[in-house]
Amino acid sequence: MAQDSIAVANGAEHEATTTGLNHRKMLMWAFLGSDCMFFGSLIATYLVYQGKSLGGPMPLDVFDIPVTSVSTFVLLMSSMSMVMAYAALTKGSIKGFRVWVLATAIMGMTFLGFQTFEFRDFANHEVVVDCTNLDMDKLTELEMEVATGCGPGVDEVEESRGLTPRTNLFGTTFFTLTGFHGAHVALGVVWLLSLFFYSFRAGGVTAKKSLNVDLAALYWHFVDVVWIVIFTVVYLFGVFEGF
Repeated sequence: MAQDSIAVANGAEHEATTTGLNHRKMLMWAFLGSDCMFFGSLIATYLVYQGKSLGGPMPLDVFDIPVTSVSTFVLLMSSMSMVMAYAALTKGSIKGFRVWVLATAIMGMTFLGFQTFEFRDFANHEVVVDCTNLDMDKLTELEMEVATGCGPGVDEVEESRGLTPRTNLFGTTFFTLTGFHGAHVALGVVWLLSLFFYSFRAGGVTAKKSLNVDLAALYWHFVDVVWIVIFTVVYLFGVFEGF
């Protein structure tokens, strides 16, 4: 009875279970396992239909690796700040926890901002071909299609070839995969902000009741790992075919 009372007082952080883990943490691991299969199926679908689009744009036409690399770096750094937030909480530093968890949320929002900019840029993609210095060997397939508009007296051809989920198979699989990941990041940002504001409530977030933060950290690290896989398989393999 005394142990049960302590467990209730501490938010059942250390409840006795057959696995030795808190039931909420086991549930989180089960959710992350199912989410692994979910993203695995989306990535597999993307790979199955890779290169089978009947028309452009294709990855080489729209991807901007330097920009996406910056957003990837920001998201990876958010994992470090999440670790710092949890470490500060376990040491009893609520102020330190607030600083680091807010920094994590801000970096998550920054990543979402990059992704929104990227999606908008893809949807409004413009193909420009210089007809005066035309070198067909250096053009992509999409640029070759646009280059057919070159002729006598034409110095430059510009054509709107935006990428949307309805454009081709690449657009459909790409936006589905990255869109669902973006939704996961957005959910994580809301979760982190709720913990930040909840920490101002008396007894809301404490070192003795750190499970809520632990679960959020597990989820956030999972989202980061998934993005590493997406960035490698979709972006790097899409642009550097021999990578």
